[in-house]
Amino acid sequence: MQRGRANTPLFWTVLVVIVIADVITKAIAVYSLVPMRIPHELMGEAVRFTLVYNPGAAFGLHLGDYSRWIFMVLTAGALFVLGRLYRATRDGDVLRTLAVALVCGGAIGNLIDRIRTAQGVVDFIDIGIGDTRWPTFNVADMAVSIGAFLLAWVLWGEENTEPAAPMIDEAAPPVTGSSDI
Repeated sequence: MQRGRANTPLFWTVLVVIVIADVITKAIAVYSLVPMRIPHELMGEAVRFTLVYNPGAAFGLHLGDYSRWIFMVLTAGALFVLGRLYRATRDGDVLRTLAVALVCGGAIGNLIDRIRTAQGVVDFIDIGIGDTRWPTFNVADMAVSIGAFLLAWVLWGEENTEPAAPMIDEAAPPVTGSSDI
């Protein structure tokens, strides 16, 4: 049985919007936030735009000279798994479709950067107070984070709503059709 046909418009719309928004905002950041690593205050010190390139993964995880290639392969593997999750999604399951589309769109957005340049993924959203800052991120990172949280919530909910197997009380005597009087 083919699943997910009713989910197709939502899935592809969200995925494409995330990828386009990510590519456009990164291009704007690369051309307007120069020189690198110089904060541009947006909402005081709390929200700034600061151009940095991340050759690793989330939170600066770096695996040496081959990080770019390792993360490209890991992203391709994750997209394969997400594709299977999408195909297994019931028609009309909006939350699961949305979650998978967000993660896929974000993963593709960052994959484009890894393919495009060895410098790494363009990050520019800088949030924090003083020297206490969250690692700089981008639109794709937000989509992956929100989508992953939503997907975990949806999958956890699915796990808790599946019908339970009938329980057998092994301590109770077996029921028979005759009486022992």
